Amino acid sequence: MNVREAAAALLGTVSERTPLSEEWPGLDVDTAYAIQDEALRQRRARGETLIGVKLGLTSRAKQQRMGIESPLLAWLTDAMVLPAGAPVPHETLIHPRAEPELVFVLGRRLAGPGVTAATALAAVDRVYGGIEIIDSRYADYRFTLPDAVADNGSSAYFSLGPVGLPPASLDLSLEATLLEVDGQIADTATGAAVQGHPAEALALAANALAARGLALEPGWLVLTGGMTDAVPVRRGARLAAHFSHLGSLTLAT
Repeated sequence: MNVREAAAALLGTVSERTPLSEEWPGLDVDTAYAIQDEALRQRRARGETLIGVKLGLTSRAKQQRMGIESPLLAWLTDAMVLPAGAPVPHETLIHPRAEPELVFVLGRRLAGPGVTAATALAAVDRVYGGIEIIDSRYADYRFTLPDAVADNGSSAYFSLGPVGLPPASLDLSLEATLLEVDGQIADTATGAAVQGHPAEALALAANALAARGLALEPGWLVLTGGMTDAVPVRRGARLAAHFSHLGSLTLAT
């Protein structure tokens, strides 16, 4: 299997598969990012538009649960946007899970290396609350870090809330969320769960892209990582995320 074949295999997966690393002994993170980039090329060739990046595994609790020691980056395209009120498209998913996130919209280009949380936050135009629907292609969400990177961070869909505020108006480390399923509280967290402060995740993204000769571009969205643990998304459930200052959003599943 080569990079192109691996990317095509992951993009075409509509059922659980074994982790890529079990078929590709010695798969490393650099090769996994090459697979991710090739998958983006194939997405763009079929008409998708690059709109930003997402971070995965930014909370220490989730890293420990998944047996992975560092966050990862993945690409976002317009095909991943779930409009407000639209149902979660289960027919395209395998075993979806949902997690609330803080989402940055960049007002200017942000390029590393050497980006700090303060300089990263200064590049942000607006902050939104959001819900990401993740969906690993691997059976039982069992994977190594290279597997997760190659799979574009288990990306599937995301939806933004109705309220966008300038970052200076918020204490993002204390911005709280409550994740609700069918009216029952599933989990709660604050922005501090994301690398200690979501701006740290943004800086990490800029610096990691700089190592690949890339940067975060104006207008891009940056999903900073799940604030809570991810919860399974059942057909027919009502999923909601409530934020302290960024409003609420509900997904029909």
